[in-house]
Amino acid sequence: MNVMVDVIHTFWQNLQIGVVNQIGSWNYLIIALLVAVEGPIVTLLGASASASGYLKTGFVLAAAALGNLSADLVWYNLGYLGKMEWLLPYQRWLGIKPRQMNHLQDEMHRHAAKILFFAKLSAGFMIPSLLAAGMAKVPLKKWLPTLLAGEMIWTGALVFIGYHGTKMLSSISKGVEYILLFSSLIFLAVMVYYIRRALRSSGVFDEKSNE
Repeated sequence: MNVMVDVIHTFWQNLQIGVVNQIGSWNYLIIALLVAVEGPIVTLLGASASASGYLKTGFVLAAAALGNLSADLVWYNLGYLGKMEWLLPYQRWLGIKPRQMNHLQDEMHRHAAKILFFAKLSAGFMIPSLLAAGMAKVPLKKWLPTLLAGEMIWTGALVFIGYHGTKMLSSISKGVEYILLFSSLIFLAVMVYYIRRALRSSGVFDEKSNE
């Protein structure tokens, strides 16, 4: 166990400086695990490593998506099993508001797939949405395919930015790389901004009680 922890720790340290040890498919399994814990930064670094030739871009995308979906299922199951009390000490960090959860749980019965799709692209509402879906006992088959589509859009955008950002830095002569990178960054930022604003305006995340 200690050996595995050391391997993951070393991999993470090396990834942050753009170096990846060649340990075959284990690289991608570790990336999936780190993405589940650390989030988007690992996806960007993994894509950067693929641009440098250390990893395969398609496998980085698949590993990052797997890591994110694994984490999503953990949050869903915590809600499904009614383990919210475990999370209350961390509610501010997780973006959880108990009164908000009451209303969100009701909304999940009607619009689970739509809410989770846009929450995936919002970079902020995912955890409370998944917990609410679990608390509402919404079956996986009603929202998992839609969530997977959102995951591929989100993770694909991060991989694109990480890959082309590294390529751009390695060559100042490729003007197209600059255009693609900055266009992607602007698109992602604008998309997140408007989705977050739309979710707030929709009232889905309002703090209401069932009383």
